[in-house]
Amino acid sequence: MLSVNFSPFHNLETKRLLLRRVNNNDVKEVLALRSNPETMKFIPRPLLINDQDALAHIAMIDFKIDNNEGINWAITLKGSDKLIGLIGHYRIKEQHYRAEIGYMILPEYNGKGIVTEAVNAAVIYGFDVMHLHSIEAIIQPANLASAKVLEKSGFVKEAHLKENEYYDGRFIDSVIYSIVNIK
Repeated sequence: MLSVNFSPFHNLETKRLLLRRVNNNDVKEVLALRSNPETMKFIPRPLLINDQDALAHIAMIDFKIDNNEGINWAITLKGSDKLIGLIGHYRIKEQHYRAEIGYMILPEYNGKGIVTEAVNAAVIYGFDVMHLHSIEAIIQPANLASAKVLEKSGFVKEAHLKENEYYDGRFIDSVIYSIVNIK
């Protein structure tokens, strides 16, 4: 069975980005991401309300890393420590060598290829360091920008589940994309 260990924490570097550990100094940016109805439009989770909510979210990220349950990185542009997005591996299924990837970015950075660059780095980490066999992404069908990112990164559409999740008084569909490690 797969066994993951996120200690020591690995920063990831790309041509334009540094993916680093999220910390309490990121409270304002985490709040900006997770309290914005636009960035949360396709994420069926409650909006954060205040700094305490954002600090609790950061603490949850730290807990999952410290307990090898999941890993998240702050997406930053090289030369700036400002968090502009989040990316990570969630719902790690050790018995199946599979994890779910998730990501979000502040709206002013949309359309610049930043998320694709971050996804590619996280996928390489997932395969080379975590030794995953496959990585999935679960998105809503209307999230065309995310589908485009995933396809650019080599993910293929695996399934469309009808009304499989109930959130905020309605049933929503999920589309599952995946990529398999061919090494």
